Amino acid sequence: MRYDLVIFDNDGVLVDSEPISNRLLAGYLTELGHPTSYEESLRDYMGAAMHRVHDLVEERTGQRLPDDFDDVFHARVFAAFERELKPVAGAVEVLERLVADGVPYCVASSGSHERIRVGHRTTGLDEWFEDEWVFSSEDVGRGKPAPDLFLYAAERMGVVPEKCVVVEDSPLGVQAAVAAGMDVYGFTAMTSAERLAGATQLFGDMRELADLLV
Repeated sequence: MRYDLVIFDNDGVLVDSEPISNRLLAGYLTELGHPTSYEESLRDYMGAAMHRVHDLVEERTGQRLPDDFDDVFHARVFAAFERELKPVAGAVEVLERLVADGVPYCVASSGSHERIRVGHRTTGLDEWFEDEWVFSSEDVGRGKPAPDLFLYAAERMGVVPEKCVVVEDSPLGVQAAVAAGMDVYGFTAMTSAERLAGATQLFGDMRELADLLV
């Protein structure tokens, strides 16, 4: 394989959480008086850390979200995960292939460590990730599209950026990977190819990924 480290985004790449979380986010924002459709939530917040939600709402309306916004939202998301969350089709097969080929991998997500772990436990992906292979925007000062999270993950895993490849499904994530000097493979299952145009390569089925990386 041409890469020494595969860095996976989590939501929408390993766990099929984007439809769940964006449905709930749109509903909660609307409930609070900030009308937001599911499509608008995907457009504005998919792949972003929670601070982006706060920043955009305040920028657009001049109003701050409630202090307990994150706690209430995450409680709703985690409850829905328990009922609905599944791994992305083909994700386990990709991980099996990387293990078989001896290729290191990790996850670098805009979500909190708690969100990542809840999702992995619910879907059974926790057996594929040691604690030291899990990185969150909580670990760095700035989330995507800043490159900080991917650079931090590469440093902690002991691999130089140019030998890393990122697997992403959001425009913000693609921007972050490019800014980090890494190749990035854009997963188009939920995001149009046009919105991931900065990616090194695009693919639409997770089962294709392992062969593309070779």
